[in-house]
Amino acid sequence: MESHILSLTVALLGFLSPCLTRLTPRVSFPMGSPGRHLTCFHSHNIRNTTTLLLSEDGDWLYVGARDAVLALDVSNKDQIHLRTKLDWSPSDKDLDQCSMKGKKMADCNNFIRVLQFLNTTHIYACGTFAFSPRCTYINSETVVMSFQSDEGRGRCPYDPYQRNTAVIVDEELYTGTVADYRGNRPVISRHLSEGNRVDLKLDDTLGWLEDPTFISSRFIPEEEKIYFFFSEVGTEYDFIDKFIVSRVSQICTSDVGGQRTLQRRWTTFAKAQLLCQADNELPYNVIQDIDTLPPADGAPADDTLFYGIFTSQWSVNSGRSAVCSFRLADIKSVFSGNYKVLNRDTLQWSARVQEKVANPGECGLHNASDNALRFVKENFLADDSVHSVGRSLTLVSADSYSHLTVQRVRAANSRHYIVLFLLTESGYLHKVVLLQSGAHIIEEVQVFEQPQPIKSLKLSIPKGMIYIGTSEGVVKIPTANCSFYWTCAQCVLSRDPFCGWDSVSRSCVGISDTPATLLDQDIDRGNVEEACNSVSLTDRTKFGPNKLPGASCPAGELVSVSLNEVVRLQCPAASRLSRQLWERPNSRLSSDLYLHLEDGSLSFVATPTTLGHYLCLSTENGYQQTMAIYHVKQKSSPIAQTPTSSAHPQTHPIPTTQTVTRPGSRLHTPVGTWPKKTKSRQGQTNPTLSVRGPQFSATQPSRNLTSWTKESGWRETEFQDGEPLLAVRGHCHLKEIVVLSVLLVLCLSLLITMGIYVIRPQCHSRTTPQADTPARDIRTPVDQGVLRENEFLSKCNRQASGHVSGLACNRTLTGSNSHLPNTPI
Repeated sequence: MESHILSLTVALLGFLSPCLTRLTPRVSFPMGSPGRHLTCFHSHNIRNTTTLLLSEDGDWLYVGARDAVLALDVSNKDQIHLRTKLDWSPSDKDLDQCSMKGKKMADCNNFIRVLQFLNTTHIYACGTFAFSPRCTYINSETVVMSFQSDEGRGRCPYDPYQRNTAVIVDEELYTGTVADYRGNRPVISRHLSEGNRVDLKLDDTLGWLEDPTFISSRFIPEEEKIYFFFSEVGTEYDFIDKFIVSRVSQICTSDVGGQRTLQRRWTTFAKAQLLCQADNELPYNVIQDIDTLPPADGAPADDTLFYGIFTSQWSVNSGRSAVCSFRLADIKSVFSGNYKVLNRDTLQWSARVQEKVANPGECGLHNASDNALRFVKENFLADDSVHSVGRSLTLVSADSYSHLTVQRVRAANSRHYIVLFLLTESGYLHKVVLLQSGAHIIEEVQVFEQPQPIKSLKLSIPKGMIYIGTSEGVVKIPTANCSFYWTCAQCVLSRDPFCGWDSVSRSCVGISDTPATLLDQDIDRGNVEEACNSVSLTDRTKFGPNKLPGASCPAGELVSVSLNEVVRLQCPAASRLSRQLWERPNSRLSSDLYLHLEDGSLSFVATPTTLGHYLCLSTENGYQQTMAIYHVKQKSSPIAQTPTSSAHPQTHPIPTTQTVTRPGSRLHTPVGTWPKKTKSRQGQTNPTLSVRGPQFSATQPSRNLTSWTKESGWRETEFQDGEPLLAVRGHCHLKEIVVLSVLLVLCLSLLITMGIYVIRPQCHSRTTPQADTPARDIRTPVDQGVLRENEFLSKCNRQASGHVSGLACNRTLTGSNSHLPNTPI
């Protein structure tokens, strides 16, 4: 009966769950993209570089790999150097014994799973060592073993694919792992204790842990407690088998066990459920990773936040990930409340009804009475659950996240923002800023292509770097990528708290470089007009690196087509959050004639009505900019085609469009152009498109450009040197007068010829004898009139075709059917 009730509840909650809105990264960088620099370390004989340990100054990265411990020099921003490699592999005898146990030879190596600083001179390391764990001490300077390895049972897992956690406090090792070969004895234990302190572990007979998967552990110095995060089977829910719940447990570092009861066992162990759930939704109950965000300067330790990734075992939330945050004050409140009691006869949990004898989880219970220790021994599960901050979800995504790290950043507007770095299962790193309006994904960077079974994430705040360890190698990524945004508008629209627009250097720079001259970024709203209202014309038209020589203004691309031909005009997107619009001067794009495609392009059939100019606009967060200008004209014969300008020929070709596509996604990441804004003579700001290619650098100054705006029609736009380009109007009309005169003469000659043709039969009929049979024209008068009209129009069209003016950049009219390069994303 209870199972049917649960199924009905799950179905109802799934129906009530709101539709998931997929968060779209604003900019995407595929692997190898020049817009996002990655530094990689890999070697053909070094694999499984997944355990990372970063020095306090951020100059050294110690890596636990397969059969080796590495010391990598990461002090250089753009390089990773292997300084020392310590080989630590099992012997042939150990490998044979592992194989005899039925294990694969590929899993019988020594996979380093514990790597922690013991003190200022030594590192403590543990490895699986052919399913027989071993631990050793390593000198952190020379990376040499100081002692022989000893047994690592209870300190390191046997299976290289089994998750574990470890932390060292005051040269004592606290671990969460399994203590047997089969993985059936989970333990939270302390090792390396000396003096009157003894090693401690959980009581195996009490069922304190139920098939857990350990995720992480954190030491809070102010509390003198270590918190362990894991998922396990929730035995308090008896209506379903193996219902998974996420847990937080605590132990006190001062615990030394009981004198008679709980000898060499924890007296301060307690656990509670972590609830990552929104109202009227099923909980995300399986924790994947968690990271700690220390409180802001001057704030109490109770403001410490724990950000975690959660997935769901329910099919309605399959494939989704949620991020929740938990406050230390809420965790302490739950542990100081009531506890559930377990009926040993029925194995049923229930809320406490009897009077408290002791406070479970309280430090100092090792000196308590036997009655108090028996009480905390049987009452270790908190009655209440730890709810997320605000009882809401920080982030919900259709991407399957596996690891995260978090940082608090002080932006250019002097406000603090929380930035999350989330690693997806598919190999992308998402950079997310938490705003008042919700989460905003600033960018995504592809860090590996093939799925990685084990991976890790490490953040270096002093160096501003993120390190990702995978089976293939180590990747280093800067947390900031400000130089990618080379205009004030793009710098503001990124809403990146690491970046700010410098009004002196006229560039987007890191907040730590020149904070005194940075403009207000407006991270929350991303309002370009307000944030960039004091930026000069030069700032607005500044180009980024590798810009195209001679392409200081966007050319109106000439597209020659034949009548009744299907035309498709491409519109590059400023970002994946922008929306493309199409406009024509003094005309409306009717849905009967034009088709707006999903990729932002415009398709139509070439007719006399659809020939002319087209303007592609990109709109993002209320800011509009021109991305492309096209002039569609009818093809003309080489004889009738006359040059429209005596300007110098174009010497710098537009680079080939380069488009990169994320696997499994319909969204493309174009590389090649970026927009900029120019200012008209009337003081209005008219958006234009600047073209750049990775293989070029700009040397020529800006030019004038004739562009079209909704308010003022076609106007000549002014640039720095004041040299005009070919304009749509205002040039000499001598050529047009000559052409019209020739056409007039031809039309008059044709009319005279037609008149003679009509009069001649009448004259001939008068002089022909009546006896003869007159010749008859088989055409009707209507057919003859149509024939004459067609002949007239055909001759006029042959003479008048090919004389349509267009836009030009640098005095050159583009005569190719190719489209403008796409904008880099």
